[in-house]
Amino acid sequence: MAKKDIEEIKEAIDDDSKKKRKKVDDEVKEEPSLTDLPGIGPAVAAKLESAGIYDLMSLAVMSPTTLGDIAGVGAAVARKAIQAARNLLDLGFTDGMEFAKKRQNVTYVTTGSKSLNDLLGGRGVESRAITEAYGAFGSGKTQLGLTLAVNVQLPIEKGGANGKTVFIDTEGTFRPQRIKQIADKLGLNPETVLKNILVARAFNSDHQILLLEKVAEMIKNGEPIKMVIIDSLTAHFRAEFAGRGQLADRQQKLNRYLHDLMKLAETHNLAVYVTNQVMANPAMMFGDPTTAIGGNIVGHASTYRMYLRRGKAGSRVAKLIDSPNLPDNECVFWVTDGGVVDEE
Repeated sequence: MAKKDIEEIKEAIDDDSKKKRKKVDDEVKEEPSLTDLPGIGPAVAAKLESAGIYDLMSLAVMSPTTLGDIAGVGAAVARKAIQAARNLLDLGFTDGMEFAKKRQNVTYVTTGSKSLNDLLGGRGVESRAITEAYGAFGSGKTQLGLTLAVNVQLPIEKGGANGKTVFIDTEGTFRPQRIKQIADKLGLNPETVLKNILVARAFNSDHQILLLEKVAEMIKNGEPIKMVIIDSLTAHFRAEFAGRGQLADRQQKLNRYLHDLMKLAETHNLAVYVTNQVMANPAMMFGDPTTAIGGNIVGHASTYRMYLRRGKAGSRVAKLIDSPNLPDNECVFWVTDGGVVDEE
């Protein structure tokens, strides 16, 4: 056999070995499913999925009692499955360097205004976080949300996340015509932009909570969702739970909803933007009496919190109220045909 032929055979064998090793590596890296856990068969997994539990993380943070009620299994089986999920996910402590590496996949969506981006850290609305904007009607909360719904579809190098948006509308504020207007100004195809915004009208707080479960289901089915917008967060909770007698129930339900929203953002690396209603604080004698609805529950759950108000000559003013890493500051922006911009 010629030396050339021998070399070709060796190369072919090496290539084949590399392909087999790659295949094995890919199989090893494949994320475990619910049915890989002890006591969780296809029937139990189907029950969990119908309750909005699609991944190991959602199951790992549940209590045995809750899992038992949903899946119809005993407490011992539930504890064993939860422990197995926690072991697979390695939910222990990590050092700061390891945590920093995990946050390298955080994405940012530009607001359309450089000054507003700078207020939020320089690049816009951050994924794995809840960004809240509260203010009186006409302060620009919804307009910022509509602008973000378009901007998230831009390529990463242009300040987008190259993905789709989920828009949960509780007040009837979503307008396709406005989306087309913003898309036109950015030079995008309005029809394509609208197709990439998944809109749902929530008619009560229970419906609003159910829609959050649907988002996880859509992501599981392959939808490249990169942002969730809720306009507004507290409208239904405020309407359905009236008076001081129902305040505790409202806050408890709202707290659970916000925790589910944060878990969704963390698990799937989503940017979350929510708007919030306001009220006038009658006890405020001096200064601005405007106070956000939801109290400390919403304040603590929001990663970044902005107060929006009208400024001079048709401008809008955004003030950063709370942030884990940024100083309190404020900026001016405008709302135009092209959405949120720096100058009129």
